Amino acid sequence: MRLGGPIFADCSDPKQWVYEHQKLGYRAAYCPLGPEADDDTVRAFADAAQKADLVIAEVGAWSNPLSPDEPTRKSAIDNCRKRLDLADRIGARCCVNISGSRGEQWDGPHPANLTCETLDMIVETVRGIIDAVHPTRTFYTLETMPWMYPDSAESYLRLIDAIDRNQFAVHFDPANLICSPQRFYGNAELISDFVSKLSPRIKSCHGKDIALRTSMTTHLDEIRPGLGELDYAVLLRELDKLDSDMPLMLEHLPTAEEYALAAEYVRFVARSEGIGL
Repeated sequence: MRLGGPIFADCSDPKQWVYEHQKLGYRAAYCPLGPEADDDTVRAFADAAQKADLVIAEVGAWSNPLSPDEPTRKSAIDNCRKRLDLADRIGARCCVNISGSRGEQWDGPHPANLTCETLDMIVETVRGIIDAVHPTRTFYTLETMPWMYPDSAESYLRLIDAIDRNQFAVHFDPANLICSPQRFYGNAELISDFVSKLSPRIKSCHGKDIALRTSMTTHLDEIRPGLGELDYAVLLRELDKLDSDMPLMLEHLPTAEEYALAAEYVRFVARSEGIGL
């Protein structure tokens, strides 16, 4: 397993980019480039990562391929194809996006999101993205989410069967799967069940935490690792069962200092479990 996170520094030079990760003790990285990068630049970063034993975990393709606005939807699909191609060129483990929302907010809830019609739309959209690029080294993945597919291990398995593409794989965000008090208090079992059912296809994982507030009715907040009740001991043990290059990527924190505290906590739990990062 490899810990990684964002870098708050100028990383336009491949050697400097590697150094900044090494300085923080990260052995996994977010892709530092956009799809407009030329082949020589992509190759320079890929070579630098390989020489430094730094795994490029993922290329983000954050957009809404299910948008009800047709120009937005087409632009999102084009963005996903370009970023999947970048992931393949640079040798990232995956390209990741959410499936999309039927509403105006690209990552928000909508009454139609968790319907059979939308699941069929996701299947056709993902097939179209993968078939347009034909990746050979990377995988297109969907981040697990609380109010859109895939929202569980079972819905992810349904998508895998329906999409039926070898280059479709799994992105695991355990905090995003927790959408009820039942899942919150049973998150250790939820994590273990997800990994058990989807382990061969998991390519990257996001490291966050979650808290249940006492105000009515139900309020769940994403917070820094170590400040919530996500069972990190179970998460790290389960991820440690997967391949040795599995990335655990910190995200959504406002400052470098917050990331340092998050990394310190994750490493503390890993040491307690006898797990290397």
